[in-house]
Amino acid sequence: MSFPAHHSSDEVYGVVVVGSCMTDLVSFTPRLPKAGETIHGHKFFIGFGGKGANQCIQAARLGAKVAMVSKVGKDSFGDNYIENFKNNGVSTEYVGQTDEASTGVAPITVNDEGQNAIVIIAGANLLLNSEDLEKASRVICCAKVVVCQLEIRPAITLEALKIAHKAGVKTIFNPAPAVADLDPEFYKESDVFCCNETEAEILTGIEVCNIEDAGKAGSILLEKGCGSVIITLGAEGSVLMSQGKRTPHYIPTKKVKAVDTTGAGDSFLGALAFYMAYYPCMDLEEMSRRACDIASVSVQSQGTQASYPHRAQLPQELF
Repeated sequence: MSFPAHHSSDEVYGVVVVGSCMTDLVSFTPRLPKAGETIHGHKFFIGFGGKGANQCIQAARLGAKVAMVSKVGKDSFGDNYIENFKNNGVSTEYVGQTDEASTGVAPITVNDEGQNAIVIIAGANLLLNSEDLEKASRVICCAKVVVCQLEIRPAITLEALKIAHKAGVKTIFNPAPAVADLDPEFYKESDVFCCNETEAEILTGIEVCNIEDAGKAGSILLEKGCGSVIITLGAEGSVLMSQGKRTPHYIPTKKVKAVDTTGAGDSFLGALAFYMAYYPCMDLEEMSRRACDIASVSVQSQGTQASYPHRAQLPQELF
C-alpha cells in the first residue's frame, strides 16, 4: 500500500479515536432526586467527558500516541476541551470547532453509593461529518487501532469503521449508548465489539445478570459477524468470546472499594486500545485482564478523566 510522502502533519498514531467530546456538569447528592423533587447536593464540578474523548485520554495516559477526530463548539467549553487534549498529549489537528452548535454537555448526578444518572446534549458532536473524516482519513488508515462509539451520528461512526477496516486497521467498536436497531453492518466492521451488560441486553434482548447470560448474549453478537466480543460486567469483570473461541471466557477483576464508577468502561476501552496498538502479540484475554486492572484503579477516585491513571502510577508489570 503506497502513501503520499510524509508531511509534518502526516504523523502515524498508535490509536485514533473517532467520537465524542462532552463537558460533564457533575452534582454530588445523597441520592438521586425523584421526578418533581428538589434536593440539596453537597458538591459540584465541571469535568471533561464524552465516551470518545475519555477513551482517548486513557490511552494517551498509558503512553499511546493518540489523535482525536471530533467536533466541539466555538465556546468556552470547546476551547477548554482542546486545551485538555493538548495537556494530555493528544493531537487536536482533527478536532474541529463549529459555531453552529454548542459543545456537547452532560449534566450528571452522582449519589453517595457512586451510582449516576446522566442527561446527554450532544450539540457539536452531531455535526462531525464525512468531510471531517475525509480530512482525517490518512491518520485513520495509518493507525494501529481505531476506536468508535455511538455518541456521534451512527452513519459517521460506521463510515469511520469502514475506512479503518478497509485499510487493514484493527477496529474497536463500543456500541454506547446502545440502540436496539443497530445497523447490522456495524458488527461486520468490528474486530473487537465491546459493550457492558445493559448495552448487551438492548442489542440482543437477553437480560445479562451473570456470566452465563453474558455468554448467551455474546453468542448472538458473534453470529452477527464481529471478530471478538467483550461484555464488561462492572465490578464482576468481563466475559470474552471470539469467532475462533466461542466458549465464554470469564475474566474476574480485583475487588476494590468504588468511589465513583463514572467513566470506568471508557478507561477499560482506552486501555484495551493501548494494548492492541502496542502489544499486538498479546492475546485478547491478557489485554482484557490488564485493561480491567487499569479500570479498577479509575473507580477508586472521583471524577471521570480526573480518575484515569497515568502509566507511572501503575504497577510496571502491566507494561
